[in-house]
Amino acid sequence: MDLKELLRKDVMIMDLQATTKEAAIDEMVANYKKHDVIDDVDLFKADILKREAETSTGIGDGIAMPHARDQAVKKATVMFAKSNKGVDYDALDGQPVNLFFMIAAPEGADSLHLQALAALSALLINPQLVANLKKAQTPEQVQELFDAAQKAKEAKDQADKNKQQAASTGAAASNSQKPQKGFIVAVSACPNGIAHTYMAEAALKEQAEKLGVDIRVETNGSEGVKNKLTAAEIAQADGVIITADKKVDMPRFDGKPLLNRPVIDGINKPQELIEKVESGKAPIYHADPSEAGAGTNDEGEEKSLWNRIYADLMNGVSHMLPFVVGGGILMALSFLLENTVGPKSTTFLFFNGIGNFAFSFLIPVLAAYIAVSMADLPALMPGFVAGYMASQASASFVHSSSPAGFIGGLLGGFIAGWVIVLLKKVFAKVPKSLEGLKPMLLYPVFGLLIVGAIMYFAIDPIFAVVNQFITQLLTHMGTGNAVILGAILAGMMALDMGGPFNKAAYAFAIGTFTATKDGALMAAVMAGGMIPPLAIALATTIWKNKFTQQEHEAGMSNYILGAAFITEGAIPFAAADPLHVIISSVIGAAIGGGLTQLWKVNVPAPHGGIFVSPLSNRPWLFILAVIVGAIIAGIIYGLWKPAPKAADK
Repeated sequence: MDLKELLRKDVMIMDLQATTKEAAIDEMVANYKKHDVIDDVDLFKADILKREAETSTGIGDGIAMPHARDQAVKKATVMFAKSNKGVDYDALDGQPVNLFFMIAAPEGADSLHLQALAALSALLINPQLVANLKKAQTPEQVQELFDAAQKAKEAKDQADKNKQQAASTGAAASNSQKPQKGFIVAVSACPNGIAHTYMAEAALKEQAEKLGVDIRVETNGSEGVKNKLTAAEIAQADGVIITADKKVDMPRFDGKPLLNRPVIDGINKPQELIEKVESGKAPIYHADPSEAGAGTNDEGEEKSLWNRIYADLMNGVSHMLPFVVGGGILMALSFLLENTVGPKSTTFLFFNGIGNFAFSFLIPVLAAYIAVSMADLPALMPGFVAGYMASQASASFVHSSSPAGFIGGLLGGFIAGWVIVLLKKVFAKVPKSLEGLKPMLLYPVFGLLIVGAIMYFAIDPIFAVVNQFITQLLTHMGTGNAVILGAILAGMMALDMGGPFNKAAYAFAIGTFTATKDGALMAAVMAGGMIPPLAIALATTIWKNKFTQQEHEAGMSNYILGAAFITEGAIPFAAADPLHVIISSVIGAAIGGGLTQLWKVNVPAPHGGIFVSPLSNRPWLFILAVIVGAIIAGIIYGLWKPAPKAADK
């Protein structure tokens, strides 16, 4: 695919006016909307900011590559924008940014587009191209520079390929001996996989050539794993360089000298990484599944215990959610149909049955994927069994009418992960000839035995009682306590809009719904998640003079996002003005959540917002609670938000 199809002249900005990061993103996103590249400004900007929150895409040397891949993008496009004044973009080198490449990739981008995006990204490590781009005055000049750089790179790649094939033939003739000069293997990966992955690959290859070192780079990008390293290559290598901001397959590097750094280091510090490996200063990597495949960091940059626990928990929750949403909504529909067709009709039994079947997997899937996040595939089976035991009423020697439930399953997942981590250390010194027994015999048998015993004799008996107590407490809870709990959970939903507090509140409501089939707390958390975007939409409608035209347009889309229980629509506003947005949203959400409990509203569906309100026992009161909370939050936000200065409008 010709890069000109992506790097369109008509969307280039040759004199970007913004001087701040937020304003630069707004100006570029508005330009995409103007040229019909995107159809949802709010969604696209939210994903741009989400990527920026992970690590600044200001990679240094005056370049920034903000990018997003989502359903708002109509056609894959790369916008070139040049700032003559420079923008304070929080770049990793602390310097102003002059060149921007905003990448917009459709959610279902085909392989040709993804390959072209990768090729363009790889060109940007060429310092001469960057210098020439800073001097370019017209879109035509920009395209000509990239066209020339692409042709030069293709010619060089072909020459390298021919050279590599000749070297491979020679190696085969000499019994595949290890190259005489240095040889390194590397893996490059970033969360979106459409820019930094390939820039790091290109930078490592270019620097390796300058240093006279052979290198093989595996990329884990949008198209999946490419140039996958073979066991023979890993065995021959002097060491391994991992430049990744996402999980990669690490156990295969056990026993090798290894550096594990962020992907940006692969772009900015390739020489340092290669020289450290070749000089023998890289630490030996010992596979430790408790690090969830992240490897050992040589600079003490390991994740904190809480971050690891949270990541493991979210892995379980994310795999569980499709069962929650699919099963929950179909089950809720069955209750609606029951009133029309009767409890013995095939229609009711079908919808209710498949909903219940999906729900029966909630706790096993949660536990299994918590365990997998901690200890990879060997922990899958023990985690599933632990979760299944927690979901059964008589899964221990204590015959209880209540299972250990959601909390027991959650603990079971962590226990399964820890047990497999321990077993991997215990069996680490098993002779190489018996390595194959570990995944096929030792881990399954001993893992199941230990995890099963802990669940049977400890977790299930204890948490069956705890779960029964919580269930009875929630079932017989007075109105006052219910209102307080509903207000707290709804406030948590608005506090970080998709972060740990939001997920904790949602998980608690799901656990209660699973145990009691009572959707009262689901009503509270759903209201709490709907109110922030609706409040912003209301504020941008009433106080137009306090918002830019683009903010006003984004606010209008929040009416739909809020109604659909998509809290993330509020994130761009919260990122720009956290104090006013978050405090007003939490107040409104807490009031709305409390009202759902005061009015005894029940929503037996885990998602959908206003679109599942007909499934509620009191749909109009549910909608009224949301409206009241949104109005209060919107008024607080609108009155509290300061009017912009004339220069900002």
